Amino acid sequence: MKKTWLLGLGFFSISITWALYNAFVPLFLDNFIVQVGFIGFLMTIDNYFAMFLQPIIGRRSDRLRTRFGKRMPFLLVGMPLAALFGALIPWYTGLLSLVTFMILMNLSMSLYRSPTVALMPDITKLEHRTKANGIINFMGGVGSILAFAGGSYLYKQHSSLPFLASSVITIICLIMLLYFIKERRDAIPLVATDDDAAKESSYKAEWTVPTMLLLGAIFFWFFSYQGVEALFTLYGTKKLGLTDDQAAFSLAFFSLAFVIGAIPSGLLGRRFGKKRVIMAGVIGLTIIFASISFVDSLLGLRIMLLIGGVFWACININSYPFIVALGKDSSIGTRTGIYYIASSLAAVVSPPLMGVLIDVFDYGVLFYAATAGMVLALLCLVFVKEQQPLAQHQ
Repeated sequence: MKKTWLLGLGFFSISITWALYNAFVPLFLDNFIVQVGFIGFLMTIDNYFAMFLQPIIGRRSDRLRTRFGKRMPFLLVGMPLAALFGALIPWYTGLLSLVTFMILMNLSMSLYRSPTVALMPDITKLEHRTKANGIINFMGGVGSILAFAGGSYLYKQHSSLPFLASSVITIICLIMLLYFIKERRDAIPLVATDDDAAKESSYKAEWTVPTMLLLGAIFFWFFSYQGVEALFTLYGTKKLGLTDDQAAFSLAFFSLAFVIGAIPSGLLGRRFGKKRVIMAGVIGLTIIFASISFVDSLLGLRIMLLIGGVFWACININSYPFIVALGKDSSIGTRTGIYYIASSLAAVVSPPLMGVLIDVFDYGVLFYAATAGMVLALLCLVFVKEQQPLAQHQ
């Protein structure tokens, strides 16, 4: 568990970076672009990289062998580059420079997201992975809270300060990870057979019916979540009349509840089964998103977000261990990659589509669309059977 808490530093830095990016970059783009749909499209750049690069990088990291391990080299390259280009984003001089910095930062992030996620099951026994995922997502949630709360304060001082702070934190986290986690020492040995080795090279072997259904559910709940996250600050300012910092700070309530619920959600998943806990979260978040559509006060909005964050913890904490458990331990990086295919495809589709809906109707449609996505996720999840993994650590 000590190593798990330390590994959480990687998620901590990633969460800070993405929270600030999703909160403030739409406001930067709004200075140049009138169409919300186009803003939504530009906010999906990271997910195009995630769709095409992260599955390749995840699979590559399964096979890489270096003195630093098989995942850590990707962190050594990606984290410093992401820190550099992230710090440059608020120093744009026009739309072209802003989009250029966005692309470079997103490309850098794509180099190490899958390997960072895959490190958790690498160093954690199967029976502890749901709890471990709760811990590292707890750390990620703390990062989001600091980003939304502290970032809002720093943004009022100067728009560059939140991004500079996140870059410094990213470098500090990388140094600590390198010092405390020795991948070749801490990784759990795999028990492999000749048959496993032969099947490991087959990408098609990962696409079972339960996996496909679960990927469908993942797609739809991330469709709802990513659309709301990417466009929420605009929703708050345009629909509810909030200031930029009020809208960004409101997201901290969602992240706070996620942090509070992260570890308990992992324990509940281990006790009652991941599918049951995820279903409870999907049903609860469906109700919350539907209710927010009728909320027009800042206090009411923040209460809804606070409750919704708990339900999101039930979903998010258990979903990654669930999809990993449906496959072989020798393909953790590969399954991490296909997990990102589903979540990234949703994030590519959702913000532009929701943005177009907002252009056609108004900002009130945002949470109606999010509610519909959660209902479709529930329909997919109902038909997924929780089963024993194909291979386990001995």
